[in-house]
Amino acid sequence: PNHTFSDPSVFFLSGIPGLESSHGWISILFCSVFTTSLLGNSTLLYVIKTDESLHKPMFFFLSMLASIDLTLSLTTMPKTLSIFWFRAREISLTACLVQMFLLHTFSIMESAVLLAMAFDRYVAICHPLRYTTILTNSLVAKIGLVALVRAAFLMLPLPFLLRRMPYCRSHVIAHCYCEHMAVVRLACAHTRFNNIYGIIVALFVVVLDLTFIGLSYTKILQTVLSLASKEEQLKAFSTCISHLCAILVFYTPVVLSSVIHRFGHHVPPYIHILLANFYLLFPPMMNPIIYGVKTKQIRDRALLLFHRKSF
Repeated sequence: PNHTFSDPSVFFLSGIPGLESSHGWISILFCSVFTTSLLGNSTLLYVIKTDESLHKPMFFFLSMLASIDLTLSLTTMPKTLSIFWFRAREISLTACLVQMFLLHTFSIMESAVLLAMAFDRYVAICHPLRYTTILTNSLVAKIGLVALVRAAFLMLPLPFLLRRMPYCRSHVIAHCYCEHMAVVRLACAHTRFNNIYGIIVALFVVVLDLTFIGLSYTKILQTVLSLASKEEQLKAFSTCISHLCAILVFYTPVVLSSVIHRFGHHVPPYIHILLANFYLLFPPMMNPIIYGVKTKQIRDRALLLFHRKSF
């Protein structure tokens, strides 16, 4: 639609261009995933908070993950659903930049927490006797703080840079939410710095975190394989299964998305946008399920909680 732009500080989110006719069906899927994420992560946080036996480093990291997933879902989904349901496509520049900042900051933070969880597994398996002396509560808190500061620091320049740019082209953001590159494309100024900075930050985070996660698991594998019995090996490795699943769930859409961005020139735009949404919707829904299914203490507490409520 042709909007007359008297106000340069208002943008319009298009939803999923090319799939407008299916917005209703897509919204049902998005809404059910969103509801599952909210329920799953809130239950996870409640169970960890109220059960003293879960006040351990691994579960503290897990509650950080759940908090990040809740923030990511709440930052994007309500606006996306209002586009689908009420055609409420307007968003102010300030709201757009805040959404962009939170979105990317918490995605970077999630990567750091997954790295911290790999470190937790490494200490638990390779140095079991020193686990409690190495991973103290204060160290866990510091790791959480460093993850937050690193993410915020890396993302901070972008909203300020974008705020100062002129937007004389279309004000329609071809996306469901204010993603950095989708906003950059609308600026009619030199955006080379933004492009390069965005790529450097993404590479820095993914390569650095995945390298250290890889190193942790190399050490873990060496230790596990040196254990005498098959039973001990399986037992040690089974404590890592849920973390490995969480890593796959988080990084697969990231890698897929960037591969399609670089090489998929014939891929229709809505595929990019669906992938970007998948990347924000899927991990927050899956993480509580993965950990709930794999961790007996969480599963038992959650079942007890819902069992009590149903009476």
